[in-house]
Amino acid sequence: MYNKIKCLKIAFVFCVMISFNLSNAQNQNENNMNKKVLFVVTSHDKLGDTGEKTGFWTEEFAAPYYALSDAGVIIEIASPLGGQPPIDPRSAEPSSATEDTKRFDSDKELQKKLSNTLILSEVNQSDYDAVFYPGGHGPLWDLATDKNSEELIASFYENGKPVAFVCHAPGALKNVKVNGEYLVKGKNVTGFTNTEEAAVGLTEIVPFLLEDELQKNGAEFSKADNWQPYAVVDGLLITGQNPASSKLVAEKLLEQLNANK
Repeated sequence: MYNKIKCLKIAFVFCVMISFNLSNAQNQNENNMNKKVLFVVTSHDKLGDTGEKTGFWTEEFAAPYYALSDAGVIIEIASPLGGQPPIDPRSAEPSSATEDTKRFDSDKELQKKLSNTLILSEVNQSDYDAVFYPGGHGPLWDLATDKNSEELIASFYENGKPVAFVCHAPGALKNVKVNGEYLVKGKNVTGFTNTEEAAVGLTEIVPFLLEDELQKNGAEFSKADNWQPYAVVDGLLITGQNPASSKLVAEKLLEQLNANK
């Protein structure tokens, strides 16, 4: 009888814990339903003078998108030119496929939404709680020198809202200044590394090496081994190293959104 009562007590506690966790998760999702994040993707589709195409990297868009939207966050998408942004064709190859990219490939609703991105110059940070930049090589050519993007990032940051970037997307921070200083000065950051760029054979093709540029502007750059998930949070600034870091960056961003209720 004693063992039976003990088992019933354990089962009751277990059920209470499950109920609490489910309730907590539901509450988190309900809180996130009031959160709104802007995704900014590249409009650039030419890989230098190679004759090859580039754009944004599917995994770096899809993984964070689903991580945030599944948690109840509302997401809108913008690009410098608006409309359909270019997708790097290499990111659509079977060798680059993940569960999130497969989900994206069959997600007609998201694909339609992506084909109608807002024009970057027409969005306002006051309408959102955070901004996220997916990578791909495209941002090194357009978002790195886009004045609207620079002003938008600075505005989010100055208004106490998280700014998140993954892989090559920290290139959009290249000329961003706050109070006359580079935003990245003295900040802990990461991004696509020199060795990763060399590994894909594009060191001499890209307009600048991200790791070098961030360090030149005063950033404290750190990194993991090539292709390993790695993300760095320094206050409102969140950066991820490579495609494998995409979901990790989204998780860090979600933590900040939950903290700023």
